[in-house]
Amino acid sequence: MIVIAVVVVLLVTLYFYGTRNFKYWEVRGVKHDKPLPLFGNNLQGYLFRSSMTQVADELYWRYPDEKVVGFYRSSRPELLIRDPEIAKRILITDFAHFFERGFTPHKTVFEPLMQNLFFAEGDLWKLLRQRMTPAFTTGKLKAMFPLIVERAEKLKTRALAAAAEGKSLDARDLMARYTTDFIGACGFGLEADSLNDENSPFRQLGIKIFKVRPQEIMTAIAKELFPELCRNLKIWTRVEKEINELVVEILRKRDYKPCGRGDFLDLMLECKQKGTMIGESIQNKKPDGTAETVTLEFNDSLIAAQVFVFFAAGFETSSSATSFTLHQLAYHQDVQKKAQEEIDRVLAKHGGKLSYDAIREMHYLENVFKEGLRMFPSLGFLLRQCTRACTIPELGLAVDEGVRALIPLQSMHNDPKYFPEPHVFRPERFEPDQFDANNVKYVYLPFGGGPRACIGERLGLMQSLAGLAAVLSCFTVEPAKETVRHPVVDPLSSVVQSIKAGLPLMFRERSKHA
Repeated sequence: MIVIAVVVVLLVTLYFYGTRNFKYWEVRGVKHDKPLPLFGNNLQGYLFRSSMTQVADELYWRYPDEKVVGFYRSSRPELLIRDPEIAKRILITDFAHFFERGFTPHKTVFEPLMQNLFFAEGDLWKLLRQRMTPAFTTGKLKAMFPLIVERAEKLKTRALAAAAEGKSLDARDLMARYTTDFIGACGFGLEADSLNDENSPFRQLGIKIFKVRPQEIMTAIAKELFPELCRNLKIWTRVEKEINELVVEILRKRDYKPCGRGDFLDLMLECKQKGTMIGESIQNKKPDGTAETVTLEFNDSLIAAQVFVFFAAGFETSSSATSFTLHQLAYHQDVQKKAQEEIDRVLAKHGGKLSYDAIREMHYLENVFKEGLRMFPSLGFLLRQCTRACTIPELGLAVDEGVRALIPLQSMHNDPKYFPEPHVFRPERFEPDQFDANNVKYVYLPFGGGPRACIGERLGLMQSLAGLAAVLSCFTVEPAKETVRHPVVDPLSSVVQSIKAGLPLMFRERSKHA
């Protein structure tokens, strides 16, 4: 009897714990699906049947007339944004109330690798952004570009070998290898050679970051459901050791000083040489209302965290976007031909060689890539967390501290309200006159928006365009027999969307290069 009584008490306690916030949206008059105890509206996510992007997408289309929709991740209330003006308010106008991303369930306990520019919160984020912004100037980008071109040439060589044998190539794997080699060179001064070496250790590290094991998924869910109880559990234990060893090895070789390569680690060492980071607090105010002064050392642990996100963001986002773009071009030969004609024309003007200036002149190719990102944004959603209670004036809606706002990019990018015939691949949408006339600046946000927009946007764009130009200058891509017209998104995708089962394509050598 005692055992039964204990079990009943535990179940009742768990029920009330898991439903404690379920009146939050009801009392505020916000429409929402009925939540389930403990799981909220995210049962499909916890069962690994849908990614967060897919869960948000279903909710987006279920409430077509609403500007916002309520959602519960476990018992935690979140707000799905369906309106561009409210998205702008969250990202920019009221940034002082929404400067956190909110990916980490616990407020004060962070894994070491999560202390990077993407996941960091509050003053740590502001100091990192302040210190690292000068590392991504046009001059620094131009200095990196020859390293990008070298990898793009190797990309052509691998595709040429497959074309000669008449075999299909998985565009997703091909572009991931190109991206990996780019990260090795531009990030760490290493020759990863994953385009030639099937078992490149650097490539395996990239796979390990994104191929999360079941126990790591369960750890993430436990931290989400019980943030206080599970605050010290780590998700990235496996990767943390390898990243730290990699960084320490390279730093020792460089004697902890910039070596003149101009790669990402050099830029991080330059940041460290500048000494203690000092700035105004975004979190805390003095009694007179002015910001407190905060300081932080840019140490080796922070360098490792930035290296981790540089690797992770560059590896997955760029390869996902470029491979999906190639997949679309395989089914739109007229668009592909127009892009190739532009590439041929620009390269002829620049002596047949890829360069920073040549890529900058490939305007149609850039529109092609942007259209690929519209249809399938690497980041399927943006997340912001309320840091101080505020009211959204468009709705008269009071939002409390800790409530997260989710902007569903996949859904908004494919909403006919903003992009007519959204399932049609039409790069002309991004001609300046059309794009500006459609007023979709706060709908199309593949690199985020506001002060927390992606700091590496230009680097990612140039690297992706270089890879596409290298391929299309020599090859025409076509569907293979096994190619699926409409690829299926992996339900285990986390922040970055990935395709299930790859993107096989045929790479036909163009006659002018035969």
